[in-house]
Amino acid sequence: MKLRLPKRPDYPRSGRRGWRRWVPSWRQVLGSAATFAGLLTVTIAIAYARTDIPDDLNAFATQQDNVYYWADGTPMARTGWVSRQEMPLEKVPEHVRGAVLAAENHSFYSDPGVSLQGVTRAFWQTVTGGDTQGGSTITQQYVKNVYLSQDRSFSRKFTEMLMAIKLDRQRSKDQILEDYLNTSWFGRGSYGLQRAAQAYYGKEVTQLNVSEGAFLTSLLKGAALYDPALGPGNHQRAVERWKWTLDRMVEVGRLSRAERARYTEFPEPGAAPRGTSASGQNGYLVELAESYAKRTGKIPDAAFDLGGYQIYTTFEKPRMSALTAAVKKSRDTLDPKARATDRYAKFGAASVASDGRILAVYGGPDFQRQAFNESNTATVPAGSAFTPFVYAAALERGVQRERTGPRTPVTPSTVYDGNDDVPLMTPEGPYWDRGGKMVKGQNDDGRSYGRIPLREAVARGVNTPFLQLGMDVGLGLVRETAEKSGMLASNFGPPVPAFSLGNSTPSAIRMAGAYGVFAGGGMHTDPYSVGKITRNGEPVPLPRPRSARALSQAVAGQVTEALTRTGEDFAGKTGTTPDDTARWYVGSTKEASTAVVVYRMDLAKSLEPLSLKALGRDPAAAGKMPAEIWGRYTAALRR
Repeated sequence: MKLRLPKRPDYPRSGRRGWRRWVPSWRQVLGSAATFAGLLTVTIAIAYARTDIPDDLNAFATQQDNVYYWADGTPMARTGWVSRQEMPLEKVPEHVRGAVLAAENHSFYSDPGVSLQGVTRAFWQTVTGGDTQGGSTITQQYVKNVYLSQDRSFSRKFTEMLMAIKLDRQRSKDQILEDYLNTSWFGRGSYGLQRAAQAYYGKEVTQLNVSEGAFLTSLLKGAALYDPALGPGNHQRAVERWKWTLDRMVEVGRLSRAERARYTEFPEPGAAPRGTSASGQNGYLVELAESYAKRTGKIPDAAFDLGGYQIYTTFEKPRMSALTAAVKKSRDTLDPKARATDRYAKFGAASVASDGRILAVYGGPDFQRQAFNESNTATVPAGSAFTPFVYAAALERGVQRERTGPRTPVTPSTVYDGNDDVPLMTPEGPYWDRGGKMVKGQNDDGRSYGRIPLREAVARGVNTPFLQLGMDVGLGLVRETAEKSGMLASNFGPPVPAFSLGNSTPSAIRMAGAYGVFAGGGMHTDPYSVGKITRNGEPVPLPRPRSARALSQAVAGQVTEALTRTGEDFAGKTGTTPDDTARWYVGSTKEASTAVVVYRMDLAKSLEPLSLKALGRDPAAAGKMPAEIWGRYTAALRR
């Protein structure tokens, strides 16, 4: 049996002459078209089957920035290389969604992820070099944004179409729309509708009205063309597009004519916001808030780095400005290039409210240049600024001058020896150190004050009574009082007589918080820097520090009275150290307690403080600076 071979196509056509031989018959035309269509269908089917939705999105599509806010709710800083904040679709107002759908893809909820008319138009614009934005459905735009590059090639457009069809079958329309709104570029450094609302109108997306939503929708056509802040031409285009969007909303049934008539004036966006990165003083605030948020909110580092958090801090911008200016004025008097003794100067300062809120911090010259926070170091001794806690412990617990004897009450009028070079006594006699040397108390100026009431000793900064008082109370009880007031156990110095004169090393933040116990009637709340955390609008559990009684109200009042000079409305205390490595001033008003410390430290070598001798032009400059900074700061707040 012979096999029949396929008949060769009659082409060029027999029985025809000249050019007619090369004109195909209608059967040949139809056959060729059918073959081409079949091959195209098979090619597309294979390509579709081989096209997968990648698991890894473009980096910015999942990463968001973390936004930090001042105590008044205005933006303070943001961290992360992508400026984006997600917002669930249900929190985006219906009229804002309607503006996007009307302008970008009215058939979004009914189309299969692509528009044949739009694809054809986009292909033509790709070939001719026209504007490709708007030639795609929302699904296609989303695919291009988060999975593909932004090139204008035919292959990219073809892949985009296939992925859009597949994505449309795998996800709900609401999910696609939500993802699209959260990843689109709106200009002004913002990805996502939430960040756009903040960048252009200084509000949450939930607060946008129809008119504002219509303008933000225009930015999807290209922020470089429609941001009014970029020039008159942009402003004119933005107004025209805004009008068109509102009219389009009426045309497709997303807005009534009556409501459209209300919007006749273009909703001018605010000026482009200044950068809010974590530099300058803000960097120190961000560091404190981030550490607190992760520790207290139990947020793992990996989760925090993905972003999306809104951190509402306790920092008050007016106080930060005043404190920074006050420190800067003193810092500017130093000349580290000309005077070696002015090098490595550090200024730590912090304001803490009696309820624990950290209101302001001076951390250093600039976080980008020096990440070391000068207000949060725990290696600088408190010196005689610690003596009010010895006084408080004595008033609260009394003294025991004999090993087995009873404890004797102490009052502000109790008298102690205020002379310089007075020996420290124990029930058995003088106190000898391990080197066989008798320990004696020293006053800052070498002056003797005779027998002096404790209240007066606190007020006048006489040290020697508190060296003895600490031994009589018991160093363990003094430590307990200081710890209840907020000082950290890890910062306490060794339990030797110098403990009463401040061999402990609390930070300026902790010192301010501890002095707040006196102003707060004896109640202590641990200092905190964050009041609330949300992630993409949803609350993150954040337990608030609880207040606890550290001292009786009467004792707190007695200490405050001793720290308050006649006629003044604040309580304050200076602090010095025997080796002159730190100078303090801690003062309290009704609103807050503020600690200022000046010290020197060569961070390249160690965290040990250096001598302050000859710091500044004036020999007494180092001693004056803390009180001067405190005075300038509080005066600025009263203006």
